[in-house]
Amino acid sequence: MNRRILLIIGGGIAAYKALELIRLLKRRGIAVTPVLTQAGAQFVTEMSVAALAGEKVHGDLFSITDETQMGHIELSRAADLVVVAPATADLMAKAAAGLASDLASTLLLATDKPVLMAPAMNVRMWEHAATRRNLAQLRADGVRFTGPESGEMACGEFGPGRMAEPETIAAEIETLLDAPGALPEGPLSGRKVVITAGPTHEPIDPVRYIANRSSGRQGYALAGAARDMGARVVLVSGPVSLPVPPGIEVIPVERAEEMLAAVKEEMPCDLAIFAAAVADWRVKEAAAGKLKKQAGPPRLELAPNPDILATIGKMKRHRPALVIGFAAETEDLLAQARRKLAAKGADMIVANDVSPESGVFGGAHNQVHLVTAQGVEDWPRMDKAQVARRLMERLARMLADAQ
Repeated sequence: MNRRILLIIGGGIAAYKALELIRLLKRRGIAVTPVLTQAGAQFVTEMSVAALAGEKVHGDLFSITDETQMGHIELSRAADLVVVAPATADLMAKAAAGLASDLASTLLLATDKPVLMAPAMNVRMWEHAATRRNLAQLRADGVRFTGPESGEMACGEFGPGRMAEPETIAAEIETLLDAPGALPEGPLSGRKVVITAGPTHEPIDPVRYIANRSSGRQGYALAGAARDMGARVVLVSGPVSLPVPPGIEVIPVERAEEMLAAVKEEMPCDLAIFAAAVADWRVKEAAAGKLKKQAGPPRLELAPNPDILATIGKMKRHRPALVIGFAAETEDLLAQARRKLAAKGADMIVANDVSPESGVFGGAHNQVHLVTAQGVEDWPRMDKAQVARRLMERLARMLADAQ
């Protein structure tokens, strides 16, 4: 089976990861037609890209030789998939606006093939309103994304913006090539599922934050189970140390307000699952500079965070067909879950005991209780992947019954 991608390498320090990506793809039997932008050539050389790909590197929109042998229109359509890694803020902006000012942007405008972008940029650029608008437009245009991940930047800052690792991107590429233009058939085929996962980090100052011990494992397991059942999955994730699941669109966020905004952007959907452990409070005014120990303990004024579950559960327009919440409690578990079900407009609350003796919070196993208007269903302790598969099967049946 001949599989080929067109790889556009943008101009950023993460361009060096594109070399490893090419090597991994070639090992998988996937041919790579490389396009190196002028900015990308400042970080990796044409010779190194050509040596790894085993093919000519394209870069000049007005090359007479290229236009004679393989014009940019043919080049944009000769592969099975177009991949942009790294996808810089500039490349994303050009693609969102439909500009065609260089070979890379012209190829993105001319292609009729699926496009996968792996964003990489400074955290401030990623969080800028212009980039968020471009991201929303590209998603609406059908572009898929993998990453970015949270971590330390080359510039020394920390946060979302790191390009996904080559292994993650290669796995995503292989998933898309194995089922080009389609998702796997299953009970959730044709459904859009939005899932939140992980903690939120509410800043105290530039280096400190309020958080919790959530690992994100249950939410990520739910995302994988929904994908395997054929759904288009959007995972809105707080900061976690988990690999990005192949075939899933991940939106990294840090604060509760960012998580709510990202979820609202993905409405409407068929199923919304709120598995994230969102901080109930934030510091009303985070310090602009690092608080000094010599000044003594700071007096922090807290403000309530938005209630994401209640906001979506009580929406009159664009409300998902099913809204599922999680209740992590240390005492009065079922009473608290019933109160949450009634107060927040949810169709189900998945309740679990996170008291220290349970060993559940942040661990590999979970023991849940499904609380609905019809009653309570107790499940035995099992690993989080089993919980995810069983819960998604239940929710698929509920969606089918609701039609």
